[in-house]
Amino acid sequence: MSSLDTALLDDLLRAAERDGITKSVVGAVIADGDGKVLLLHRPADDYLGGLWELPSGGVDAGETLIEALRREVAEETGLTVTAVGGYLGHFDYRSGSGRATRQFNFIATVAGETVTLTEHDAHLWADRTQQNQVSSAVRAVLDTWRRQIA
Repeated sequence: MSSLDTALLDDLLRAAERDGITKSVVGAVIADGDGKVLLLHRPADDYLGGLWELPSGGVDAGETLIEALRREVAEETGLTVTAVGGYLGHFDYRSGSGRATRQFNFIATVAGETVTLTEHDAHLWADRTQQNQVSSAVRAVLDTWRRQIA
């Protein structure tokens, strides 16, 4: 899989800014050798509580999308990203604070499969059927991922 070019990443951020996006988030599609995808479960009392989602989180000031992806995956799962593959598109939503947010999604390869949760109350290596528990926006990202790896 080709590595991501910084010009593409810069273009993505510029387009988001033009679209009125004020917060950037990155999401990781992490699959195991059997094609199961890592999903995390938001605690019931959290914003969007009860939702199954990709490992994801906000991009800090001065951080690139890829740096943010590596940091967020490590923070939320304890896994180390060893490679970032293809870009899988984005989706927009309102954050808990009401900000216009765009989540940029990437394929990530990690070392190991032992997940240590810090912000979520459960995780699942989800097979194709279990992957349907996510939002329609994340389902579209997973469809793109399946097409890219086919």
